[in-house]
Amino acid sequence: MTNPDAFFAFFTEIGILAQLSQTQFERLMPAGMTLAQFTVLNHCVRVSDGKSPATLARAFQVTKGTMTSTLQRLEQKGLVVIHADPEDGRSKIVRITEEGRAMREACIAATRPWAENLLAKFDLQEISELIPRLAALRNILDADRD
Repeated sequence: MTNPDAFFAFFTEIGILAQLSQTQFERLMPAGMTLAQFTVLNHCVRVSDGKSPATLARAFQVTKGTMTSTLQRLEQKGLVVIHADPEDGRSKIVRITEEGRAMREACIAATRPWAENLLAKFDLQEISELIPRLAALRNILDADRD
């Protein structure tokens, strides 16, 4: 893409889509859950469990303090456990609990009617074709951040 205006418009649309969808998603989640908390639970299930708070902070591109705050709230709710890393006593390890897995599923279930309504307004083939392109863009941006 050589047109800077098109490049800017592309990322503007992505930003607006992210803001609108995140706001709606958070409105629909069970009481007391935030999007930040859900994304940590989702990451533990979808990507990997047993990471350090510092690793999670890097993955989400937030400060260690921000991640620590999110993890403390999740731990208070019984959704994760944080314990010493058996290989490095100075480090901590975060593990999702069964309650955390159930909460992740409850969040997804709470948003399903909204998602189904939204998807009914689009051609699923077109959406399916976008996924690999968006994943490729995510991979490029993820590689460039380091």
